[in-house]
Amino acid sequence: MLVLTGCAGVLASWVITLDKFLLLEDPSFKPACSLNPVVSCGSVMKSEQAQAFGFPNPMLGLVAYGVVVCVGAGLLAGARYRGWFWAGLNAGMLFGTGFCTWLMVQSLYEINALCLWCCLTWAATLVMFWAVTARNVRASAAPGPLRQFFTEFGWAPPALHLGVIGMLILTRWWEFWTS
Repeated sequence: MLVLTGCAGVLASWVITLDKFLLLEDPSFKPACSLNPVVSCGSVMKSEQAQAFGFPNPMLGLVAYGVVVCVGAGLLAGARYRGWFWAGLNAGMLFGTGFCTWLMVQSLYEINALCLWCCLTWAATLVMFWAVTARNVRASAAPGPLRQFFTEFGWAPPALHLGVIGMLILTRWWEFWTS
């Protein structure tokens, strides 16, 4: 799961980074994913929120998702990481989830536009966060019912999380989608 979600994040970050630089060179550039007033990647890329740390956000994604791909590849090759590593990875993903949540709120209610590539990074981040969280709960001394829940229903938290985001997007622009 880490390799798949990490690759999705790298791809989206790469496309957004390229489009961001093209937009900086030519302010009239229109990204291919700017389809209408709601799905408007250019509007998102031109916002202050697109450079939350003083440089384009997708550059952070290129590094972070690249690390996730490497960790996943290591697991596929048979690597065994210690508990402190998994805790640190989970903490980093919690930061990423918090950052994506802030970006989602900004996109929906401040910028008033969606970037499809950004939506892909949000989904990838949430799925990887919940996958690592489930793995850590199953491997921990957490109460049995909690470990059992993440063993049998590890798919439920990311599905619910993504479903809530989908409903927020749907209700935010309900009139647009139904007209």
